Amino acid sequence: MKFSKDFLWGAATAAAQVEGGYLEGGRTPSIWDVAPADKIKNGENCHVACDFYHRWKEDVALMKGLGFTSYRFSISWPRIVPEKGKINKEGLKFYSDLVDELLKAGIQPLVTLYHWDMPVWVNAYGGWESKKITEDFLFYARAVVEALSDRVTYWITFNEPSCFLMNGYMQGMHAPFLRHYLNLPKFTKIFMRTNKETVELIRKTAKKPPKIGLSYAAGAFIPANERDPSSVEEAKEKSFNKGMGTMNNRWWMDPILAGKPVRAYGVYHIGAKFAKSVQVKFDFIGVNHYEAFNYSAWGGDKGVDKSKLRLNSLGWVIDERSLYWTLKFLYERYRLPILISENGVSLDDKPEADGSVKDGVRAEVLDNFLAYMKKAMGEGVPILGYQHWSLMDNFEWAEGYEPRFGLIYVDYKTGKRTLKNSALHYREIIASGGEAIKDV
Repeated sequence: MKFSKDFLWGAATAAAQVEGGYLEGGRTPSIWDVAPADKIKNGENCHVACDFYHRWKEDVALMKGLGFTSYRFSISWPRIVPEKGKINKEGLKFYSDLVDELLKAGIQPLVTLYHWDMPVWVNAYGGWESKKITEDFLFYARAVVEALSDRVTYWITFNEPSCFLMNGYMQGMHAPFLRHYLNLPKFTKIFMRTNKETVELIRKTAKKPPKIGLSYAAGAFIPANERDPSSVEEAKEKSFNKGMGTMNNRWWMDPILAGKPVRAYGVYHIGAKFAKSVQVKFDFIGVNHYEAFNYSAWGGDKGVDKSKLRLNSLGWVIDERSLYWTLKFLYERYRLPILISENGVSLDDKPEADGSVKDGVRAEVLDNFLAYMKKAMGEGVPILGYQHWSLMDNFEWAEGYEPRFGLIYVDYKTGKRTLKNSALHYREIIASGGEAIKDV
């Protein structure tokens, strides 16, 4: 099959994970900048990260050399609004210059408005547990859209609400490290209202016609028998109603994408009237996908012996079939085009004596994921593009700097970038227009 010339080949990053410069250019701290040392592996922080704030021109040149046609990045909210009601023009200029440089390199900017780095001043009044956040987020979003929408077409409102809300406010694993289990419906509603109003703001104020989506931490159960229709139906049903299928997919997708009410575990519910009020007409669904729900420690299939399976450096099972089933099930349920906004594998990459980084496993996994993406496309699932996670090794939240997801190796002591073998392999795939992707 032929890929469209407009297919968005690229990679993704997030501001808090790569930028650094956390107190430079008028920026104030985010909740991740002030995370207690005992909450981050090895007591690390994201104050410098990959120093993208100072090395972005070098990084755009690397992307151009790899043949990227797109780059997904996020805007740092505290860089744009360092304190309530104040717009930081220096922060806006940083991203405006980045957009210009990308376009000059023939790279389409895909802008994410919120990738978890809430300003400390917003968290001080309750963050996503306070209705005040909607007004403040819209103030921020309006400034960004005003500054960039004459050149930016693709907008992602939020990244993985299931993660930043449930991990941050229920499980205490991510900033702001709270365990408010009973507040799920409350902060879900605040988030969904904010998302709806943000989409309306972009549609109303963007200077060029926008394409808008939201990136979900999406997944699926792989059928026990992929050739048996009843087994496929069972997996599809589980992918929206069991464990991660409920809490990563249906809870966040049904109200926003379909205007449908949702209940979970007899405790949590979003009613029909509210669900209708927050339904959004998106142009695409962003899919961030890493692991099949079958292997999830919470709500996965029981009795899976992971010792006999391929694992990444975080202990996640590598089973590339799951991307195909995720794309297929999501499209059948919501009938929207899909942008693969994150997908990749964490490995313990280390440079060889000659300085090269031979990450053959990542190249193999990339081949397989893309093959299953191609299979879904061949069966009629409209895919807009593929954004590998990540462009470069970076700060992986509570896991610190040990997990390496990047196509580009980063020496954190010097900031030096090295293209891994997987990056060179990806370059060949892009240069082939997707023709190099195998069939499965």
